[in-house]
Amino acid sequence: MMAGTTLLDIKGVQTYYGNIRALNGVDVTVKQGEIVALIGANGAGKSTLMMTIFGAPRARAGTITFAGTDITQLPTHEIARMRIAQSPEGRRIFPRMTVMENLQMGASLDNLKHYDEDVEKVFTLFPRLKERIAQRGGTLSGGEQQMLSIGRALMARPKLLLLDEPSLGLAPLIVKQIFDAIRELNRTQGLTVFLVEQNAFGALKLATRGYVMVNGNVTMSGTGKELLADPDVRAAYLEGGHH
Repeated sequence: MMAGTTLLDIKGVQTYYGNIRALNGVDVTVKQGEIVALIGANGAGKSTLMMTIFGAPRARAGTITFAGTDITQLPTHEIARMRIAQSPEGRRIFPRMTVMENLQMGASLDNLKHYDEDVEKVFTLFPRLKERIAQRGGTLSGGEQQMLSIGRALMARPKLLLLDEPSLGLAPLIVKQIFDAIRELNRTQGLTVFLVEQNAFGALKLATRGYVMVNGNVTMSGTGKELLADPDVRAAYLEGGHH
């Protein structure tokens, strides 16, 4: 696909939990080679949108298209096979497995010929993981677990990486390392990233474009710079919020 081609196209998506509507007709586009950030307060529906892309919960209305294929009704495992990888909120790594075993779990079975090269790439991006290679996931610090969660997602050689709250609960220095790594992946490998973040300042500085979500609606969109400069965005998400 050419740069600038739409990779992920979300149109009019409505998602419900029981009878409660969590997403009210959301439109979001992610183009090849972009970093797109979705910001908003806790409970705005950001993580719901992330999970809806993977079909759990499933969209009740609207369409989700990835690389030209309608994935709205596909089973989750088939969506994953299309080379969409996710580093979910709460860094769900395998706590009893070592760092190396966690990375092995992320590797796609049809891509094992690149396995050693892919492991090396993860260790270049996150040297700390190489130092912890034989340690169990559950004994790592929060920042190291987040690095491992992203590293595991990268082992699938994704065309699109979904990151759900990668900075949550981490010290500012570690957040900077994580964001720097995302920027590096995008710059050197052209990886397309869709990022959900409460850390609006860090996310918009990183992003090509951003969307603002309020109560299950996308209320604004623009380039990262435009949203950073917008007085409404500043008042709601940035005042006193950037360290």
